[in-house]
Amino acid sequence: MNCEIKGGNFPVAICTLDAGQAIMCETGAMAWMNGGIRMETNTGGGIGKMLGRAFSGETLFMNRYVADTPGMIAIGAHSPGEIREIDITGRSIVVQKGSFLAMDEGVNLDIFFQKKIGSGFFGGEGFIMNKLSGTGKALIEIDGGAIEYDLAAGEKMTIDTGYLVMCDDTVSIDVVMIKGIGNVLFGGEGLFNTVVTGPGHIIVQTQPLLQFAMTLSTMLNVGKK
Repeated sequence: MNCEIKGGNFPVAICTLDAGQAIMCETGAMAWMNGGIRMETNTGGGIGKMLGRAFSGETLFMNRYVADTPGMIAIGAHSPGEIREIDITGRSIVVQKGSFLAMDEGVNLDIFFQKKIGSGFFGGEGFIMNKLSGTGKALIEIDGGAIEYDLAAGEKMTIDTGYLVMCDDTVSIDVVMIKGIGNVLFGGEGLFNTVVTGPGHIIVQTQPLLQFAMTLSTMLNVGKK
């Protein structure tokens, strides 16, 4: 998979495939393709993986796009932001649900459970995320812009709900309650924050779609009064 990201704030990844190459995509990710590409819909690794994707908020089925002759396929993002092409070879990454777009056939997409139960009940990133491993490249989408950090061993960063989009699987993720009753009642930051601890690389997004939708909904409701 060789991709070129175009479209600015409304991105699309235009990927060229050699004859015999194939990529796996979330259903609905294809924007356009030429005549050298054909589509096959499957479970993406069996019933177990299909149910795991549904449990993590992804689609039940996956689309496999195969190049019978050299061809091109464009993979579009679901919202304004960025698309990143990440080489998975030699590393494993964890991504929040909804951010995965496509991957080479050598990449494995598996369900990932947070180790600490607090993440399950309260973390905006969710108890269940997706883990990408194997050999090849993957495409992920990011709401707004992407800011990247490399955390040293033991280095911590506190992140508001929904802003963490990707991290190395060496990074641990926990959820902590905001301290102080005044901060909880009047701080406007909710009850919990996500805390990540290095070592490893993380990517945070500048405008989580869910938070933007909630803000827009509040503004529209105020305008109706």
